[in-house]
Amino acid sequence: MSESPGTPRRGAVRRVLVAVLSTMSLAAAAATAATLPASASAPTPSSGWSQVFLDDFNGAAGSGVNTANWQYTTGTSYPGGPANFGTGEVETMTSSTNNVALDGSGDLLITPRRDASGNWTSGRIETTRTDFQPPAGGKLRMEARLQMPNVTGAAAKGYWPAFWALGAPYRGNYQNWPGVGELDIMENVQGLNTEWATMHCGTSPGGPCNETSGIGNNTPCTGTTCQAGFHTYAMEWDRSTSPEEIRFYLDGVNFHTVKANQVDATTWANATNHGYFMILNVAMGGGFPGAFGGGPDSGTEPGHPLVVDYVQVLQAAGSGGGGTTPPPTGNRDAYSAIQAESYDSQSGVVSETTTDTGGGQDIGTIANGDYAVYKGVNFGSSAATQFYGRVASGAAGGVSGLVEVRLDSRTSTPVASFALANTGGWQSWRTVPANMSSVTGTHDVYLTFTSGQPADFVNVNWFDFGH
Repeated sequence: MSESPGTPRRGAVRRVLVAVLSTMSLAAAAATAATLPASASAPTPSSGWSQVFLDDFNGAAGSGVNTANWQYTTGTSYPGGPANFGTGEVETMTSSTNNVALDGSGDLLITPRRDASGNWTSGRIETTRTDFQPPAGGKLRMEARLQMPNVTGAAAKGYWPAFWALGAPYRGNYQNWPGVGELDIMENVQGLNTEWATMHCGTSPGGPCNETSGIGNNTPCTGTTCQAGFHTYAMEWDRSTSPEEIRFYLDGVNFHTVKANQVDATTWANATNHGYFMILNVAMGGGFPGAFGGGPDSGTEPGHPLVVDYVQVLQAAGSGGGGTTPPPTGNRDAYSAIQAESYDSQSGVVSETTTDTGGGQDIGTIANGDYAVYKGVNFGSSAATQFYGRVASGAAGGVSGLVEVRLDSRTSTPVASFALANTGGWQSWRTVPANMSSVTGTHDVYLTFTSGQPADFVNVNWFDFGH
């Protein structure tokens, strides 16, 4: 199966013969007990953990998802991205409640359908937030209680449900996979009683992370099969260990771990030095099902949903700042350099090593629509009237854009901005001043980036304000 470069593989073709034989034996051994209750609430976080995201999918039957938490991905690709999401899947994703809807009993149903002409539709939703990452020295846990589509055998041919996460820089770019990282917390194909977990990173094909397969493992569901009952699928990203590691769990049992020292430092940093967003979907067909017998055919039964009881994200504090939970308000001085890579959340940017005076890191790969958020910037009682940005650009001729400052909301009116084009290179730095509307007090500062072209146009090392 040939994949489009720069596209999330989501459970690439594995070592097929070994995997098939293993899966057959696991499926034969699985129990088939009664289905577990569907409407369990997300468990209360254990001591030391705090909840930073929760959707229990409570709502009226037939209603859509909460769009404050989720956005729909529709069609057969991202805008400008490879066809069929680069994986060869054959469905068209929709926002219709025929494909994505609450059941009225505390569950979300993502249901693939087939029309009279044989065309498939299904659903794919992504968190609006892209800032899920552990704090320095701390941990992050993504968790969902799921029942896979309850269909097996020939009737399940082509089914590919998944709960997974992508590195934030992928949103809006769609050409930087697998370097920005992908964490497959749960994947399943063909109604097999098997859960796959995988980390994708590095370069493709091959590279330090064995793409397009990634660094993965699989395990069976026990007690009930993955299809016959609910199970809890989780990933813990742990920065309290040395080396840093990412662990995958099924019903609380750790069955796969990826450690930072399994790859080179640059590969690990490129895959982990940013936030992530989560995805739930059911694909039909594609490379992964193809490795286990092929995509849907006339014997495949439509209408079997992935049932999602809840999704939550937990965080355990570490010794440093950053991560998903913002630092206390008022902790940043507007009149001292605020390092761009110290953002509290972002979309579309990547931290990288800088050659600017003082060293450290800058943020780059910045294009139209990207942003970074800095919580609790204290301007004091004497109004700031100037904004200074330390910036560089290696943008092509004719490519330029605006660096903007907004307060407390990504959509508020900018209080300052300046235009930037090529400065002589992506590490050719200059400090650009801009007049600013008078600002006092403490605010969350949003650096936003606007351009008439889709290409990257600026790197930012630091910024501050003046009177």
